[in-house]
Amino acid sequence: MRRVSGIGALGLLLVPQQLIVLDPPASLSLRSPAAVAVPPAALTVLRGNVSRNGTLEKAIGGVLGPSAVYDLVRSARPVYDLARLSVGHAFDLTVGAEGLLAFSYVIDELRTLQVHRNGDGLEAQVRTKSYETRTESAAGLVTSSLFGAVEDAGEDDQLALDLAQIFEWDVDFNTELQRGDSFRVVVEKLYLDGRFSRYGPILSAELVRGPRVIRAVRFEGGRGPEYYTPAGVPLRKTFLRSPLKFSRISSRFSRARFHPILKRFRPHLGVDYAAPAGTPVRAAADGVVSQAGWHGGYGKVVRLRHGRGLQTLYGHLSRIAVKPRQRVVQGELIGTVGTTGLSTAPHLDYRTLRDGAFVNPLTIQPPPPEPLSAALRPAFEQVRTRAVALLEAAPAAGAPAGQVASR
Repeated sequence: MRRVSGIGALGLLLVPQQLIVLDPPASLSLRSPAAVAVPPAALTVLRGNVSRNGTLEKAIGGVLGPSAVYDLVRSARPVYDLARLSVGHAFDLTVGAEGLLAFSYVIDELRTLQVHRNGDGLEAQVRTKSYETRTESAAGLVTSSLFGAVEDAGEDDQLALDLAQIFEWDVDFNTELQRGDSFRVVVEKLYLDGRFSRYGPILSAELVRGPRVIRAVRFEGGRGPEYYTPAGVPLRKTFLRSPLKFSRISSRFSRARFHPILKRFRPHLGVDYAAPAGTPVRAAADGVVSQAGWHGGYGKVVRLRHGRGLQTLYGHLSRIAVKPRQRVVQGELIGTVGTTGLSTAPHLDYRTLRDGAFVNPLTIQPPPPEPLSAALRPAFEQVRTRAVALLEAAPAAGAPAGQVASR
């Protein structure tokens, strides 16, 4: 044990005197200070974080006692079930001569359970905070990658992921983004207690690739929120540009490629994406699983059948996440990158077939998406006008980002 000379807990100011720091329960990962007993008032304060496989009794039973823990759980149950503890979440407990005085548990970012003594009983409530939503802009210039451009703009990686998800039908971020390309975005940001917490939806965005400018506007139509060009054309296409979110092409479609294992030239009728083993592989389009298992040099393979005579094949997988005859939707996990079959390193062998013949996945023209219905056009145009105005008011790449509006 060690000796300290004073402590404040849960807003209580204690008279400095000799305090004894108790050994904490083994189930806790505690912040400093741990359990503190204050004679002669017998006030005990315990602050900690729930450990893996932790329960409330393990966390505070040594200080409070089994029957008092039961009373705490029973009192809290109408507003929150304390059997549902999450690893790493913080709690505070204050115990006096009459028993439990106060207890709090951080449920999540917005909610905190608070229990306090009221006479002979306990009262419980969940205190809820609210986000402040601000509409802000950001812009960046690509020097190496979209992630680097977003970081240089002072934003988090999540914004890069959100941007890539919007434009993934028009741009293969593994191969097509070049130095000098740029982005501009208007996004809702959520703040808690004046500090940035997380991103809300992107309202509008712009990606400049050489002479090509792609703009996106968020609109909640009949199928939920989607992104459209300002002309009302859906950015979502029937096929993704790549079944991997971020990777690099290690071998392209070729009629005569030197095979690194067989040591001879032979056709390579697909595209190899180099990626770490375990990288998620997504269905390029809606379809039905026609094959899921081992297939010769492909190793573990998934083959999907789509409409209009199109098929896609995903080879050398380390794990298969679907079964034959299963229906999948675009973007759904179908397996993970591996190096099974005739493979020298982890990668995805991605192939596309049209009417039974292999075609280049990078140049295939998939069927066009369904246009925005005439009934939704007036509502879309109203949203588009505001979204495009916010985007054009945003600073260009290289200029400081700023707040556009708040609510």
